[in-house]
Amino acid sequence: MTGRVRPLARHDIDADVVARLRSSFPRADKFFADSNAPPMPPVLGLLARHPGIAGPWLGFSGALLDGGVLDARTRELLILATARRTRATYVWEEHLPMAAMAGLAPDEVEAIEADGAHDWAAADLALLRAVEELVDHYRVGDDTWRVLAGRFDDQALLEVLFVVGTYSCLAMVLNGTGLAAAEGPS
Repeated sequence: MTGRVRPLARHDIDADVVARLRSSFPRADKFFADSNAPPMPPVLGLLARHPGIAGPWLGFSGALLDGGVLDARTRELLILATARRTRATYVWEEHLPMAAMAGLAPDEVEAIEADGAHDWAAADLALLRAVEELVDHYRVGDDTWRVLAGRFDDQALLEVLFVVGTYSCLAMVLNGTGLAAAEGPS
């Protein structure tokens, strides 16, 4: 599917929008730093089309990535599982390198991608079940919750829900607009 709403190219984003994005999401700074900036992720160009939502959204997403209590491996496990469950190819492809850097092993990534068997630790298996239950039924089952509550404190439990919910919402936006990971700004 070609993009229904095309991302803006860096040079098409107004300076005030760039300033809002940079102030809300420090990770975006490198994409607007100078003429030698790395290629801008298409999602940033897409969100720049609605700066009133993009700034707060990116701020919240940045808090999950940089200010959360979950370790990076747990967060990336949740994100990849959510991306797979919601068929969010863009999120999957963008987070593969982050997942590897966070310590997810290639066989774990393959098991998530194929929804296949793997010898998961109990906490990881509960996290994966939580993703399935949240995406499919919008709640975590009691058995899964008990396992998670035995491993995580209340703050981390809430963050598990926020990560899955946030990336499910992002999947809807990206899948709904038809944004593909390889799709560059116009």
